[in-house]
Amino acid sequence: MHTFAIAALHFFQFLATILTLVSSQAIPGCTPTCNNITIHYPFGIGDERCYHNEGFKLVCSMDQDPPILYMNNPGYRVVKIKLVPRVVYLDTGFNQLLGDQNWPLKVLDDRFYRISAAQNVFVALGCGFKFSVSLPRAGGNASTCDSSCHPGYPNMTTDGTCSGNGCCCITVAEDSNSYVTKLDPLDEANSTLSAPRAMLNATFIVEKGEYWRRTEYAIPLQKHAATPESAPQMPTDTVVNWMLGNSSCAEAQKSGDFGCLSNNSDCHDDPPRGYGCQCQQGYIGNPYMPNGCQDIDECTQPDPPPCFGQCINTVGSYDCICPSGTDGNPRVKDGCAPSKLKISGLVIAIGVGSGILILLFVLAAVVIRRKVRAQNAKRKKEYFFKQNRGLLLQQLVDKDIAERMIFSLEELEKATHSFDESRKLGGGGHGTVYKGILSDQRVVAIKKSKYAIKREIDDFINEVVILSQVNHRNVVKLFGCCLETEVPLLVYEFISNGTLHDHLHVCAPQSLSWKERIRIALEIARSLAYLHSAASVSIIHRDIKTTNILLDDRLIAKISDFGASRGMPIDQIAVTTTIQGTFGYLDPEYYRTSRLTEKSDVYSFGVILVELLTRRRPSSYISPEGFNLVSQFVLLVNGDRLCDIVDPRVTEEAKEEEANEVSAIAVMCLNPNGKDRPTMRQVETRLEALQSSAVHLSHPSVEESNDNNSVCNLSRLYSMEDEFWSSMSFPR
Repeated sequence: MHTFAIAALHFFQFLATILTLVSSQAIPGCTPTCNNITIHYPFGIGDERCYHNEGFKLVCSMDQDPPILYMNNPGYRVVKIKLVPRVVYLDTGFNQLLGDQNWPLKVLDDRFYRISAAQNVFVALGCGFKFSVSLPRAGGNASTCDSSCHPGYPNMTTDGTCSGNGCCCITVAEDSNSYVTKLDPLDEANSTLSAPRAMLNATFIVEKGEYWRRTEYAIPLQKHAATPESAPQMPTDTVVNWMLGNSSCAEAQKSGDFGCLSNNSDCHDDPPRGYGCQCQQGYIGNPYMPNGCQDIDECTQPDPPPCFGQCINTVGSYDCICPSGTDGNPRVKDGCAPSKLKISGLVIAIGVGSGILILLFVLAAVVIRRKVRAQNAKRKKEYFFKQNRGLLLQQLVDKDIAERMIFSLEELEKATHSFDESRKLGGGGHGTVYKGILSDQRVVAIKKSKYAIKREIDDFINEVVILSQVNHRNVVKLFGCCLETEVPLLVYEFISNGTLHDHLHVCAPQSLSWKERIRIALEIARSLAYLHSAASVSIIHRDIKTTNILLDDRLIAKISDFGASRGMPIDQIAVTTTIQGTFGYLDPEYYRTSRLTEKSDVYSFGVILVELLTRRRPSSYISPEGFNLVSQFVLLVNGDRLCDIVDPRVTEEAKEEEANEVSAIAVMCLNPNGKDRPTMRQVETRLEALQSSAVHLSHPSVEESNDNNSVCNLSRLYSMEDEFWSSMSFPR
C-alpha cells in the first residue's frame, strides 16, 4: 500500500510538470489555443511578438462555431501543430483534376514549409486513367498508379479500399511545395467498359498515409468526394514539414535571426536545407521560446529510470546512488551491498593507470592547445598584415615607404617585454604608449590602440601616411609601423622629457623659464608653418595642444599625435569634415561650420600661447565671472589688465614689451573669425623677431620704457590688435 501511494505521488508530480509545459508553449500574453488546438511557438496568434515571423502567423476565426484555426496568408485550415517531429497538419481540401495540372501548396512560404513525402499519400478518386505525380522540371521521373473502370463497380470507390478500381494512391520521393499532377487515359485493353470514354477527371487529395490506410478515415473521405452535396464535409490531414528558414545553424547564429532561444537546447541542421531546435537530453518543453526547455525530474516519472538505490534528480539528468553504508551498482537489483574496507591490488592498479592516462591526456591537450593558438595567431597576423598593408598602399604616394617602415609584431613584443605594464609611458584617448628597445639598441616609443574599431584603424593609417611625408626637426619622427595587428602599431623616436603640459602644470612649481617658453612657442610655430605650406601637401594637425607637444632632453619641442590630421592640396582653402579636437583648444568657427582650414590650427596655437603666459589649463579654468580661459584672457588684455592673469614667473623674467607682444599675437590667433587670424608663417616671423630682440614697437612711450620694467607696469595707449597689424606685412 505504501509503495502504491509513493507511485501515485510521483505520477501526479509528473502530470503537473506536463501541464505546466503545455501551458507554456505560447509566448506569455499570447493566445495558447484555438478550439482545443495547442499553438506552439514559433507559431502564434496576435501581434508580432507572438510568432517568429510572418510565415508562422495564424488566425483563429471566431465566425464559426466552434472556432477554426487558419494559416494567416494562404487560408489553409490548421488541424494540428507538433514540435517533435516538426510538422503541421493542414486541411488542403479536395482538388478536381483535368489532365495535366500543377498542384502548388498555395502560397505557403517555401523557406519554411514542405509537403512530407514520407508521411503523405497522393490519392486520385475516379477511374479510367493513369495518375502520375512528379516534381516540377523532373522530366520523366514520376510516381504513377492506374485506376481502372469495371462493370458493376462504381467509378469512384467508397468502401475504404484503394487498390486500382475507382481509386489509386501513390507516394513521392522528395518533399516539395509544388508537384505536377497528370491524368493519362488507360489503354483500351486495360478497361472492361465498352461505353465511349468521357473526358478524364478525378478528385485528388493529399492525406497522411497512416490515416488513409484505416477504413474509418478513408470511407468518409471517399464518400464526400463521390457525393459532396450529400456527404458531410471531411477535412483532409496533409502532413507538412516546417523548418526555420533555409540557413544552417551556423549561418542562422551569425545572422541574428537564430530561432533556438531556450537555454539547454540544441540546433540541428535539416538537410538539404533549414534547421530545427531540440531540447537537450534531460529537458522537455519548447526550445523555440526563452526558457522553454525545463528540467525533467526523472525520479518522479511514471516509468522512472532503472535505479534500485536512491534516485536523486539533477539539472538535466539524475544520479542513482547506493544508500548510506552500502556500495556497489545501484542500477541492478541487489547491486548494493554492505561496504567493505578492502581495496584489492587490481583497484590500485586501475587507479594508478587511470591517473597516468589522465596526466598524459592533459599534457597532450596542453600541447595541442598551444599549437592551435599559435596557428590561429599566425593566421590573424597574416590577415591583418594584408588588410592594413592594402589600406596603407592606397594612401601612400611613395609605395616603397610601406616596405621600408614595417616592423614585425614579434620584434615589438620582444622590445616591450610583451607590452609589460612597467614599459608603459602613458596614454590618451586613442592609445597607450610603451617604451621599447629594438635589437639595434634604438630606444623607441610604440603606440598601441585601445580600441579595435574602423575609426581607430583609419586614424593610425592616416598617421603613418602623414608622417611619411614630413621631415622637420620639431615634428616627432616615425620610424615605422607593425601591420600584423587589427589596428597597426606605430613606432616613433623616443622623446624622454615628457610633454609641455607636464612641464607647465605637473613637474615643478617654477615650471619653464620665460626664454624657454618663447623658444618652445617659436619651435611649435615653425613646425606648424612647415606643415601648412612647406610639406608636399598642406597638413592640418587638428589637435594641437600641450599634451601633444613633446620635449626632449634639451627641451626641444616635437609635435606628435597626427591621428586626427588631415592632408589638403595646397590650392584648396578648406574642407568639410567631421569635428575632431580637444575641448578648450577647438576652433569655435570649425565647431560651428565643420569647415576645416589651417586657421583652425592657428586658433589652437593661440590657446597654447595663452597657456604659456598664464600657466593655466584651458580645459578646466573658469573665472569668477564664469568665463573660460580664452575669453577671460582676451577680456583682460583688451582692458589693459594682463597682469591679473599672467604667470608670476613671466612677470619676474619677461620684459613688458615681450609679454605684451606675445599676448597680442595670442589675441590675434584667437580671433573668432578665421579669416582675420594670421597665418602660421606670419606668427613664426613675428616670434623670430621677438626672440632675436629685433622687435621695435611703434609708440615712443613704449620705446623709451625701461627694459627691467615689470609686465604689470605697462600703460597701453592703443589696442594690441592695432599694434600687431601695424607691424605685420609678411606674405604667407
